[in-house]
Amino acid sequence: MDFTFEPARAEDLDELVGLRIEAMRESLTALGRFDPARARQRFASSFEPVSTRLIVVGGRRVGFVVVKPQAEGLLLDHLYLSPGAQNRGLGSAVLRQILTEADDRGQALLVGALRTSRANRFYERHGFALVGEGDWDLYYRREPCFRAPA
Repeated sequence: MDFTFEPARAEDLDELVGLRIEAMRESLTALGRFDPARARQRFASSFEPVSTRLIVVGGRRVGFVVVKPQAEGLLLDHLYLSPGAQNRGLGSAVLRQILTEADDRGQALLVGALRTSRANRFYERHGFALVGEGDWDLYYRREPCFRAPA
């Protein structure tokens, strides 16, 4: 699926919070933890436009991705698609781009997902290995793949 990235700006916060809530509603409801106010506060407290890219398809913003540098690699802090953009290969296409960028930098990619989320299978299919568990989340790591120069 064809997509482009657009850089996020501080004024995109409300739109991104809405996308995150929409994308996570099902998983959080299943855990009995759906709380839009808490979701907004948690996202807003760590929002860094410089680390955030909007996912655009056909001129329409359908999701966003946040990748932050960490001491042990790159943290895929958020990857959300609106429900209408899910299950069409877009998430895989976006993740492949992020993986390529991590590989080009020679850095591992770290990610966490709610225990009950379908995202766990998604990350495992893309080469992530389980490295830890929390009360609500599972944590994964994918080592960089080094390619021989062309």
